[in-house]
Amino acid sequence: MIHRRAFMKSGAMALFAAGFGGVPNFIARAAESSKIIPPYKRNKVLICIFQRGAMDGLMAVSPFADPNLKTLRPTLYMSPAQTQGGMLDLDGQFALHPSLQSLSSYFTEGRMGIVHGVGSPNNTRSHFDAQDFMESGTPFNKGTTSGWLNRAIGLTGHEATPFSAVSITNALPRSLYGDKEALAISNLQDFAIQMQGNPMAGNMAAKSFESLYDQTSNQLLNKTGKESFEAMRILKSTDIKNYQPANGAVYPNSPFGNSLKQIATLIKMDVGMEVAFAESGGWDTHFNQGTVNGAFARNLRDFSDSIAAFWKDMGTYQDDVTVMTMTEFGRTAHQNGTGGTDHGRASCLFVLGNDIVGGKVYHQIKSLAKSDLEDGRDLPVSTDFRAVFSDVAMGHLKLKQTKGLFPGWDGKALNLIKG
Repeated sequence: MIHRRAFMKSGAMALFAAGFGGVPNFIARAAESSKIIPPYKRNKVLICIFQRGAMDGLMAVSPFADPNLKTLRPTLYMSPAQTQGGMLDLDGQFALHPSLQSLSSYFTEGRMGIVHGVGSPNNTRSHFDAQDFMESGTPFNKGTTSGWLNRAIGLTGHEATPFSAVSITNALPRSLYGDKEALAISNLQDFAIQMQGNPMAGNMAAKSFESLYDQTSNQLLNKTGKESFEAMRILKSTDIKNYQPANGAVYPNSPFGNSLKQIATLIKMDVGMEVAFAESGGWDTHFNQGTVNGAFARNLRDFSDSIAAFWKDMGTYQDDVTVMTMTEFGRTAHQNGTGGTDHGRASCLFVLGNDIVGGKVYHQIKSLAKSDLEDGRDLPVSTDFRAVFSDVAMGHLKLKQTKGLFPGWDGKALNLIKG
């Protein structure tokens, strides 16, 4: 039998089920018998999107005016001057890939900013290590146990709700590890919920759960367990299956599109969410990257159309929501022999919101001449990712203090947020 103290020390619980029918009976009874709570206070929400695999920032937002780019990428180079499928000129220096068409108007309206030459000061080209460093927020310390988004929740200065931090993923991302409650929900309709921390095995026997439950004097296992049940009740009380996006928004029928649709659902439920996390994969373009067509273009179109649909769906919630993207590193400035790009250094990211000083490409890129490239092959990191993350978190979430958000970093925030 599980020892109650050991369970509480873990501070976490995992529940995997296709609705309450797959959950141990005592959990269903506990959740069903509790009174549904009223909506929480409407909060500012930061949506973080991780583009896993290292997105090619030089193709997504191309410094097309630099003459070196065409030499470095003879078959991958694209220009705004192309009659069909040309890049979308932003400022005479940078241009958006045509697959980002659905986001281009937000840049023109000043609601989207782009940060280029951004990345980690750690020059690892390992996907795993780079993602770990970026999500922990400590690029030279692998021993950090918490993630920067979990720390951000802890700095808001008020009590959290069961849905303060939610990741629409199968497992909790590194950025949400920590002391504060966080949920990983792979599918709202299936109630596949995993509490943050070191979750207990999802296939644990119901008898063991029930014995533990009996020892708690019906206090729903402790605070963490109580919030698990509360989250389940809230979801069960809402007709998630028949959710209708607002303003005619149509999400792509893709994993990423469905993730953002579920985040929109939670935002409109007023469950007190402040941080949401989603992933977009497939950015490791070592071969046959393509230009107007190809794997990169298809992935970028899904990325762009999903975010555009989400923003349209937000409607009157837009003032409370900011979307920020990230990727672990960029790609080599020079294309390789198989029509792709290899692991590089800096990339770019996007920040969308009504409180953004947008319509601008923030950068300190010198040129793509070999003498200005890192190791003669990569776009150097000229903006530390923490300068962006800290600014957006502080400015949008209105953190009461920022000490501890990025331990060991004393850099200057980028000032993307108005005011």
